[in-house]
Amino acid sequence: MTDFVVVGGGIAGLAAAAHLSPHGSVILLETEQSLAFHTTGRSAALFVVNYGGQGSRPLALASQTFLEDPPEGTTDGPLLTDRGALWIADETQVELLHEIADEGGRSGAGSELVDTAEVLDLVPKLRPDRIAGGLYEPSARDIDVAALHQAFVRIARRHKAEIRLSSPVTAVTRLDTGWRVTTRNGSLDCSVVVNASGAWGDLVAVMAGVEPIGLEPKRRTAFMVPGDEGYSRWPMVVDVEHNFYFRPDGVQLLCSLAEETPSEPMDSRPEMEDVALAIERINQATTLDIRTVNSQWAGLRTFAPDRDLVIGEDPTAPGFFWLVGQGGTGIMTSPAYGALLASQVLGTGLPAELAQAGVDPATTSPHRFR
Repeated sequence: MTDFVVVGGGIAGLAAAAHLSPHGSVILLETEQSLAFHTTGRSAALFVVNYGGQGSRPLALASQTFLEDPPEGTTDGPLLTDRGALWIADETQVELLHEIADEGGRSGAGSELVDTAEVLDLVPKLRPDRIAGGLYEPSARDIDVAALHQAFVRIARRHKAEIRLSSPVTAVTRLDTGWRVTTRNGSLDCSVVVNASGAWGDLVAVMAGVEPIGLEPKRRTAFMVPGDEGYSRWPMVVDVEHNFYFRPDGVQLLCSLAEETPSEPMDSRPEMEDVALAIERINQATTLDIRTVNSQWAGLRTFAPDRDLVIGEDPTAPGFFWLVGQGGTGIMTSPAYGALLASQVLGTGLPAELAQAGVDPATTSPHRFR
């Protein structure tokens, strides 16, 4: 009998496997032929504290130590590189800019309001007549998503966790002493099931006879356009109403409409209309004059009804743990929520580093939906 079966091979599933594997046997099941095929592998991740719900912000703070100094032998280079984040606002958006600044102050983000001249100094290609001010978070940094995911893979395998690809779950059955998880390759009996299946989280719950949370997968499109080495020091630029964003990526610019289009769980594809609208909005706000798209893709960001993470044991199903609803914060909070999830599975109490960062397990508990 296996101690822990983790369903899902994205960043959440691997974070769970990495934190549980030192404490028992772990088998991770991934539907696809490769790990991180869906949302994790399509993320433009930034470590930025002033973003997300009240549950995710302290988890981001608590993840900072791991991201800055990962365990020895788990990475081949740094996980974080300097970037900065810049929210911009026109005359009609200034009030919202101040609201975000207030949120950042409460969450310890270290952001600062800047005037039009300072915004243009940071990103000279912005149009002065479209900028009434900005909010700058200099501590925001790019995350090497593939390297972070691989760090969790290495930790899990170091502790003998087994990763099974091409293993879609077809049934989850409650037993007297735990759970039976069935795939097309056979069945596994285990003490604990960790549902880290992203957009498919509610479907896995239904298989297990557990009431769905009401997860909402939402499509977001991103694309690359030609850039310039002179742009390399720019921060990530985000419209304060999330109408678009862009940031340097090598000699290209990574751009997005920042849309949230409801979707069924699926292998999401970009919509040309979304790409065109993002280009229109970015060209209106800048003098970039984007005309060419080098590549494009889409991914699903999955939200709980209150847009905060769902972490913990379902009160109606002992041994069934949720790790879903990360929305756009799943990469930067993964070290901390992996530790939180493991502490709940093991019953060891909240780790000190999470408590110091202000993590409150009740904020992200599935109990709030029951």
